[in-house]
Amino acid sequence: MNKNLFLLLICALLLLTSCKSKQKPSELNYMQNVEQIATEAAVNNSASRIQNGDQFVILVTAKDMAVVKPFNQNYSSGEISQYSIPSSNIATQGQESISGPTYIVDGEGILDFPVLGKMVAAGKTMVEFKDELRDQLRKFVKDPTVSMRFTNYKVTVLGEVNKPGQYVIPDGQSTLLNALGLAGDLTIYGKRNDVLLVRSENGNVTKERLNLMDANFINSPYYQLKQGDVIYVSANETKEKTARLDPHTGTYIAIAGTLIGLAGIFITIFKK
Repeated sequence: MNKNLFLLLICALLLLTSCKSKQKPSELNYMQNVEQIATEAAVNNSASRIQNGDQFVILVTAKDMAVVKPFNQNYSSGEISQYSIPSSNIATQGQESISGPTYIVDGEGILDFPVLGKMVAAGKTMVEFKDELRDQLRKFVKDPTVSMRFTNYKVTVLGEVNKPGQYVIPDGQSTLLNALGLAGDLTIYGKRNDVLLVRSENGNVTKERLNLMDANFINSPYYQLKQGDVIYVSANETKEKTARLDPHTGTYIAIAGTLIGLAGIFITIFKK
């Protein structure tokens, strides 16, 4: 009878410990078929376009700063309109403060620039718009330099990542992998084959689920992020099972282990 009790306790311990399933190592690897995917896809998707409502800090400089003063209206070294990335954002590491006049792209995609007037910005990349702006400035200034940064290019990363939050991307260029890197990567409980990306663009909301284990996701138009994108990483089955367990399960297992040890001692004593 004592032997049967001992075996029963062992079975109970094994049952409790088996409740915590293990994540298969193969389920933690990104882009498992990356060698078979064309690498130019990431390049083709790499240019983010300016949208209505985007905000920028634009500063024009030249050898003679007095010459460019008309192009930096409402801005001076004594009266700085400065935009600094929030200190809670990991992207601030190594970033300098951005200062200069702030401009907004209106509902028709137009940016009103001093002296030059209204310029079409929406639909162009930041590089394309800077080049156009520089070309226009050369009519008035010799060798002008244009510094341009987003002030409202933000992406939000939520769910099973190590550092969820909202991240500011001043240069307006970020991929899905870049954003997950800023958020400290997925936790071991993150569902790598079902990452949800929510995008609001021109009043339309779209949703896309991406499989990070299949490198084909770099061909998706959602690989290159846009302003306001929200990334949500769902919890995998391991996390869900853990959440359903009694929080005192660890204590129960320890007690069961102690009882098994005591039962073994008693059985040994009684046999003698």
